[in-house]
Amino acid sequence: MNIDQALPTFVSESRELLQEMEQLLLAAAQGRSSPDDVNAIFRAAHTIKGSAGLFGLDDIVAFTHVVEGVLDKVRDGALPLDDALTSLMLACGDHIGLLVDGAAAGQAMADKALREMGEPLLQQLRAHLGESAAQPVALREEGEFSRRAADGHGDTWHLSLRFGRDVLRNGLDPLPFIRYLGTLGKIKAIVTVPDALPATEEMDPESCYLGFEIAFQSASATKADIEAAFEFVLDDCQLRILPPNSRISEYLELIRQGPEQPSRLGEMLVRCGTITQRELDDALQTQAHSEPAQPIGEILLEQGKVEAVVLEAALHKQKQIKDNKALETQSVRVDAQKLDHLINQVGELIIAAASANLAARRLGNAELQECNATLGSLIEGVRDSALQLRMVKIGATFSRFQRVVHDVARELGKDIGLAISGEDTELDKTVVEKIGDPLTHLVRNAMDHGIESPELRAARGKPVRGTVSLHAYHDSGSIVIEVSDDGGGLHRDRILAKGIERGLVEAGKAMTDAEVFALIFEPGFSTAEQVTNLSGRGVGMDVVKRNIAALRGSVDIASQPEVGTTVIVRLPLTLAIINGFQVAVGRSVFVVPLEMVEECVQFSCEAGRDYTNLRGEVLPFIRLRELFHLPGRPGPRENIVVVRHASQKFGIVVDSLLGEAQTVIKPLSKLFGQVEGISGSSILGSGEVALILDVPALITEAHRRVPAASREAVAASI
Repeated sequence: MNIDQALPTFVSESRELLQEMEQLLLAAAQGRSSPDDVNAIFRAAHTIKGSAGLFGLDDIVAFTHVVEGVLDKVRDGALPLDDALTSLMLACGDHIGLLVDGAAAGQAMADKALREMGEPLLQQLRAHLGESAAQPVALREEGEFSRRAADGHGDTWHLSLRFGRDVLRNGLDPLPFIRYLGTLGKIKAIVTVPDALPATEEMDPESCYLGFEIAFQSASATKADIEAAFEFVLDDCQLRILPPNSRISEYLELIRQGPEQPSRLGEMLVRCGTITQRELDDALQTQAHSEPAQPIGEILLEQGKVEAVVLEAALHKQKQIKDNKALETQSVRVDAQKLDHLINQVGELIIAAASANLAARRLGNAELQECNATLGSLIEGVRDSALQLRMVKIGATFSRFQRVVHDVARELGKDIGLAISGEDTELDKTVVEKIGDPLTHLVRNAMDHGIESPELRAARGKPVRGTVSLHAYHDSGSIVIEVSDDGGGLHRDRILAKGIERGLVEAGKAMTDAEVFALIFEPGFSTAEQVTNLSGRGVGMDVVKRNIAALRGSVDIASQPEVGTTVIVRLPLTLAIINGFQVAVGRSVFVVPLEMVEECVQFSCEAGRDYTNLRGEVLPFIRLRELFHLPGRPGPRENIVVVRHASQKFGIVVDSLLGEAQTVIKPLSKLFGQVEGISGSSILGSGEVALILDVPALITEAHRRVPAASREAVAASI
């Protein structure tokens, strides 16, 4: 693979690292960070810088280098990661993201406008750096090294460090790594080793020729901790770490008390801390190139990575247990377009199988029908497996809103936190991609309209810090996403008055709370007293509803004064293939999502009524023949398909029941996209088209035909 082919991988990984940085910075803003988090932020920035250098993306390298310098000071404890610095780092992450986007678009160098955008950020970063970044590490002479090491009574770590020639060219400064080592303990002595220095006329100013011998003392640092201090420069240096004498007896005791489970020698030595994982990996590579294969213990002993007494103890322990290599879980990246193509092919396979099954039944060949039944079962398994590949957890989408809440709260001058639950809930990746914008608007709207000012919350006896919550769960073959706030709630009377003023509602008409709250989804509807940068223009909520409806979903609102508001978004789990229940009205075939079907009963109803008695329960229904103006008259025996959506039930009156079938969803053309009650189409085995019913829209129509007051009166008479 050449360097250009690897660029998309760099872009993808950089975006993942930037997202990780953002999440960790937001955790720091909420006081939930740890030293490990700070190290992870530094590692992310350093990895992006190093990778960008491989592609010659100098703008990314230059900008990220300054960011890395500030993070290095934070990591050393010289600079607090306060709210102001967190916001600056978030802005820097955004700018790096723009630079990465430019690289993805084929721009090796950033344009003038983008550089000007980054200049104010660089000025703020340099203000944090000051002059401390240029302070060198104090280096001692070799004689003093021996004397100071001896002062530690021989109980010090000995580090032999030799930097590679290209370490400076790769954008790495050796001294910050040594400074960071000092934060893990105490550097008792250090001496510079100039043995690799060439003659003056042969010296390259861009090459590094220095090495160091270091005596290091720490009460808690392990060999892995010490190696981790040089994590980003390990590929550009030779590092040998010799433990203090006290650690050897500790290693022996750890080996003796180790768990009685299968383990290889190298794994055992890593577990007790004698060697690091990297040292083991290097030894394994050496072993792989040796002929015949040399025992791993001998290699580690020759490399000076382990003491003979420790190796002997580990070998003795290994003889007592079985060697059993643990299975490793592997994953591969798959291009989204390839996955979509696979799903489309599976859909076509389902249609072809339905056609073959229909032909087998028409021929009346029992053997052929049996083969088709087996084939259908296998295809169903392939379908489920393929769809599972598209299922992703919604947690990644929810996590993005930490940044939204952080930025918007600062803009509004409010103290607002985000609570997330149900992040492990899975749904189709296509739905995830398209639900982001509607959820963003709902969250911002909750912060602007829902959460009160700190002063008002205090006056009402509420916590000053408001909370916006995101909750997801599965229900009846759908995914439900709730966006809640603990604010002041919706003003029912104000919304109703505005609806009457705009002619959306007749004055004096009795309306339920849900019907009143649904008015805010009307185009241009707003009750805001003033316009802000976030809301008040009457634009947005109608778009939210339209985008959710385009995903075959529904949106509802529940609210209580001074308690809060919850917006309930209900979406299908997948937009590709579903289990459907086919029904017929005359010669027309319709599909109902199987997860919503409760039962099927024989139709019985008094003439002129749009409801029936279902075991003492009032069940409103829709006659598909009347709704879609289908020709012909109903047969002598009609059926009702009882459907449940959310907490509501209703019936669909049809002529006949055709049974379950896998349904490949095909989108409707723009000409038919606005037909109410229809959410999509599918191709039958016969080649005819079946329409997929929009259950949320039908249930609204069914309940509209039987008002709540009439339903209560009917229920009382049953």
